[in-house]
Amino acid sequence: MSQLLIHDYLKQLDLIKKISGSNRETIVREAFKDLLKAWGRQHGLVFLAEYPLKTATKSNITVDGALLHELRMPLGYWEAKDEKDDLDDEIEKKFKKGYPQDNIIFSDDVTAVLVQNKNETLRCAMTDTEALSRLLKLFFSFERPEIAGFRRAVEQFKTDLPAVLLALRQMIEAAHDANAGFRQAEEKFLVHAQEAINPTLSAADVREMLIQHILTEEIFAKVFDDSDFHQHNNVARELYALEGAFFTGALKKQTLKGLETYYAAIRAAAAQISSHGEKQTFLKIIYENFYKVYNTKAADRLGVVYTPNEIVRFMIDGADWLCEKHFGKNLIDKDVDILDPATGTGTFICELLEHFRGQPKKLEHKSLLSG
Repeated sequence: MSQLLIHDYLKQLDLIKKISGSNRETIVREAFKDLLKAWGRQHGLVFLAEYPLKTATKSNITVDGALLHELRMPLGYWEAKDEKDDLDDEIEKKFKKGYPQDNIIFSDDVTAVLVQNKNETLRCAMTDTEALSRLLKLFFSFERPEIAGFRRAVEQFKTDLPAVLLALRQMIEAAHDANAGFRQAEEKFLVHAQEAINPTLSAADVREMLIQHILTEEIFAKVFDDSDFHQHNNVARELYALEGAFFTGALKKQTLKGLETYYAAIRAAAAQISSHGEKQTFLKIIYENFYKVYNTKAADRLGVVYTPNEIVRFMIDGADWLCEKHFGKNLIDKDVDILDPATGTGTFICELLEHFRGQPKKLEHKSLLSG
């Protein structure tokens, strides 16, 4: 299959040159971009063009392309140059600007150079199909320490979680029996949850929600750089109050110690992601992994699973179409207010803002009300 993809690339490159009559980077690079996309799909990777990055000195750069894992972490990068450029000079210039050196391909339509861990791993002519195949296999087999660490941590999480769950359930039971303040907080939260989430929720559901909250608040905080905005959600605020009635300080630290490897791997992975939208997708994947181990059946009923971004976009597009069809207005229009009563990480609002991109004037009068 790899040789077929490379032959398709060379054929497409030749066709582009003949039709365009140009060797300019912006034209000929499309063929190699298609090769990277096709090869990446075989590995479950997504290609993103014009990928923004921050360098070690906090300056902003944009690479021509990046291949991303499902966890939204880059496997590697690609930078295209003109044939008339001196490829080695261009590589040196890019590295001086802070371009990544862990796994990146530099290419024109004549030569490809693979740099891994700050060393040139392989250089080959684009027409040398066997060498180009080796280069791409090396590029796509690269594994970041953060990804490898996360995979190991997930396996360890499966082993450690049952013991942590047992300890938490015993603590909550003991607090319920001996702590009147905790019982009062339980009753208060149950009423609130029945009103805000589901009127059929029971006291047992409240305890499960508390356990989920305790186990996942660390994940949420680290993915979003310890931001405390999620604590002001009306349901979350009550959960924090319930947690504070018995589970704080050394008790909390000691109980969750068994999951620290998992949390540390999430922190390391999240640190590589700068885009808020990508962090949302990353968090959704983390939670899905969590519930595969913890309690798949309870997830939907207790309102803790994130709606996939693709479904959110479909819902927004559908709502916009229905609004125009039945009311002669679009979601962006004045006097069309949008309510999001269960904001969570703000997926709907972020996708709405993306939906409204290119209409900044109209956004000045929009009302996006969240809860």
